[in-house]
Amino acid sequence: MNRPVSVAAVSGSHRDRPAHAIGASPATPRPGPNCFSLTGSSAVRRRLLLTILFLGVVGLHRTWDLRGYTADGLALLTRRTRAYGYRYTEAFLSQIARTDGAERFTDTLACWATQLWHPTEDTGEGGHPSALTGYVDGHRKPVYSEVLIPRGLIGRLGIILGCRALLLLHDEHGHPLFVTTQRGDQHLTVGVPAFLKRYEQHTGNRQITRMIVDREGMATEFLARLYAEGRSVVTILQTNQYRGLSSFSKVGTFVPLSMDTHGQVIREVAPACISLPREDHPDEPLSLQVALIRDLRRRVPVQPDPEEAAYPSRWDSDLPNDQRTWWREGWQATAAPAKETTAKLIPIVTTEKTQPLDAIDLAQTYIHRWPVQENIIKDYLLPLGLAGSHGKKNKRRI
Repeated sequence: MNRPVSVAAVSGSHRDRPAHAIGASPATPRPGPNCFSLTGSSAVRRRLLLTILFLGVVGLHRTWDLRGYTADGLALLTRRTRAYGYRYTEAFLSQIARTDGAERFTDTLACWATQLWHPTEDTGEGGHPSALTGYVDGHRKPVYSEVLIPRGLIGRLGIILGCRALLLLHDEHGHPLFVTTQRGDQHLTVGVPAFLKRYEQHTGNRQITRMIVDREGMATEFLARLYAEGRSVVTILQTNQYRGLSSFSKVGTFVPLSMDTHGQVIREVAPACISLPREDHPDEPLSLQVALIRDLRRRVPVQPDPEEAAYPSRWDSDLPNDQRTWWREGWQATAAPAKETTAKLIPIVTTEKTQPLDAIDLAQTYIHRWPVQENIIKDYLLPLGLAGSHGKKNKRRI
């Protein structure tokens, strides 16, 4: 049976919220006359914060799970005789969300994670910010609620549902550095500039100078804006932005990129360039360097020339004239020739202007997204209790 999600997760302003805000329990009670104030005892506030922080330690993922919790572990960790119950803890969590506590916790967590994996002694000297390489990705989680919330495309399901969107920043080793919660209908290219600026503002002398993002970030104006801010971006072209090898210029020599267990080359890569038009600046096209990967295991049909495709040919155009007399007695149909195919192209692009381009390094940098971000996201959501559909009773997915 579906249950509505927490009011704190869907109501109020749509400013960024941390990842745990989505996982708040269903049916937040409204503060009543007997509800405590945040200006009360600091010891009570501290114990309630410890209760929220230690939920995962005792095997709980949401405050809703406190309704059936009777063990002593959480009480011991919070220095109480008995653990706080669901309603009291959820009311406290709701008050935190209404007083911008979620934003403050998010910023504090980003500072702590950055200091943990990139200590102060690693920062730049002489006031120059330390350059970091970051992997950015968006992740939408459906939220089942009686309250109307912004809708977005759930990529895994391929449908549009009411949801909240996570923006995640990982470093090049896969360590999560910053996570915020956005409106479900916000596109990644809209949220990333403010997302990066907020991270750099609260983490001190650090700057994301190189960003790797999936094809959702492949927008010319978005790339041009980040490049003007001094950031280089690595992403992948969308399929409607190129047609084949003819769409690229300065294509170099293909060299092996990966091999199978038998030593056969299955992927090869070559440096190239491409210029993409900009709608807002038609006289200033965006020039990108390309690591052009050719996947020899996958064959795709050759794209026809647009001018020829505008005038479709006859169904029997591949036959000689003397074999087109299908109306005569004794005429026999022959199999149509197979469509011409070519190896699938995977164009990895960057706004960097380094010469000469190391195509192998660029390709491997983007492919590195899967172990350091895509797989990390799945592992990251499990302990937070975000691997399910919020507001809907379901089993934990392993």
